[in-house]
Amino acid sequence: MTYQLHYWPTIQGRGEFVRLALEAAGAEYVDVAREPAGRGGGEAALGRRLSDLDNPRASFAPPFLVDGDIVVGQTAAILLYLGPRLGLAGTGERDALWTHQLQLTIADVVAEAHDAHHPISVGDYYEDQREAAQARAKCFREERIPKYLDWFERVLQRNPAGDLHLVGDSLTYADLSLFQLVAGLRYAFPKATSRALARTPAVVKLHANIARRQRVREYLQSARRIAFNEEGIFRCYPELDG
Repeated sequence: MTYQLHYWPTIQGRGEFVRLALEAAGAEYVDVAREPAGRGGGEAALGRRLSDLDNPRASFAPPFLVDGDIVVGQTAAILLYLGPRLGLAGTGERDALWTHQLQLTIADVVAEAHDAHHPISVGDYYEDQREAAQARAKCFREERIPKYLDWFERVLQRNPAGDLHLVGDSLTYADLSLFQLVAGLRYAFPKATSRALARTPAVVKLHANIARRQRVREYLQSARRIAFNEEGIFRCYPELDG
């Protein structure tokens, strides 16, 4: 059965971590809100799902995945569900749990990256909280980006199967998500991220290896890959990069 991914149609955001897993695995899926309304797509279809009063387990917000009668919300939970089905969760329960833990840590970084430009209120414009954002971003770029990337570097170096993957000796969704995290940080904080990556060669190598994978490369070059922009999580405001 074809998976249905529900996410905003104009940004990568948190939905991109799910898209990358589906694309890398060659899974059949529909990015519902990017489909024409005449085929049951568009943002209206996403909204109907969220506000369905007959669904006792409606998601709080996108992304959410529909697989038959199963609906899963929250990026990490979606990937926990998809991982074994797509062959992207390692081997056995220990690998699956470790992959999930890595994904939750990536979610932490993503939340901090968002809060760097919206530290006070999600409902207000960046311009309304610029001063607070500059203070928050300074901490994020000088302390948090290096701390997170250094940790992922250690995970790669300590992997008994080698430093090509975060978990075991095969691709997992955690590898794909770290690729996306690095891409987003490079877009939003190019100078700070460059400094941090200079000390984390295994992270750089993983990012490059993921980009070279055939299905990922084809996806990145296709119209299905939405460009980074200043509506998503990773936003390029030069004044926040120091």
